[in-house]
Amino acid sequence: MSEAPSTAPVCYRHPSRETYIRCTRCDRPICPDCMNEASVGHQCPECVTEGRKTQRQARTVFGGSTLGRAGYVTQALIGINAIFFIISAIAGGPRAIAGAGGFLGLMGEGTPVTRWGSVLGYAPYVLGGEPHGIAAGEWYRLITAMFLHYGVLHLLLNMVLLWQLGRYLEDKLGPLRFIGLYLLAGLGGNVAAYIFTAPNAPTAGASTSIFGLVLAIIVINRRLRLDITQLIPLLVINLLFTFSVPNVSVPGHLGGLVFGGLVAFILAYAQGKRRSQIQAIGLAAVFLVLVIAAIIRTQVLLS
Repeated sequence: MSEAPSTAPVCYRHPSRETYIRCTRCDRPICPDCMNEASVGHQCPECVTEGRKTQRQARTVFGGSTLGRAGYVTQALIGINAIFFIISAIAGGPRAIAGAGGFLGLMGEGTPVTRWGSVLGYAPYVLGGEPHGIAAGEWYRLITAMFLHYGVLHLLLNMVLLWQLGRYLEDKLGPLRFIGLYLLAGLGGNVAAYIFTAPNAPTAGASTSIFGLVLAIIVINRRLRLDITQLIPLLVINLLFTFSVPNVSVPGHLGGLVFGGLVAFILAYAQGKRRSQIQAIGLAAVFLVLVIAAIIRTQVLLS
């Protein structure tokens, strides 16, 4: 005598498996392999996937993505600076690394790479040669200069601060807002160096961006109502370094400081439902001001 067929429900994804458990969203039967624990009951894989599509992504206090907690942008920036330095050292030889002068003889000398990418107003490389610089159309220098360094000590000093400050700010702001802060602070410092430095004096270094991060972290912590007393000495030490050590770009450091603080203020104090739009407009306005200032300086040098 044959057995009566089973009337138990079967998993909709595995018809050979009987189950009495159902998805709490779609009510379809699911076996243990298909169950995903939910706040109430269990859900099937399709409902979990659909739920993730409609789930609102977690945001930081300032509207950024929480992906910043991983510090990927900070790591990438350090990697880019390191790659540029390796290329510069290969092109310039041993004295590009250290021992060429500056900071008690520990700084490196210029290389073909720093000559190509540093902030230079308008001057020939050799007497009587073709003029180079930003006013000669080499606008890329306003960006590349923030990734170039004179010697390994110069690089290490900046990268240590970037590692310490960058991870914190990237966590609070999110990756996109943090990279906007970093680049606009660096651009602000380089534009200031372009305007207030002799047109034949090259300058380079991530210090323009780093100084912006120093003031930015004070602004952000102030907005979060966190203690900033331990950050003030960091700012003071960096300012003393700027004004006391020879061959340091004072306009570049101060420009990065001012524009980094300004960008941080926009990101920190933009509020309301249109916060992201206000932040984007504010950063775009800062960028436009810097571009206009660089154009005016160019016209002055060429006149």
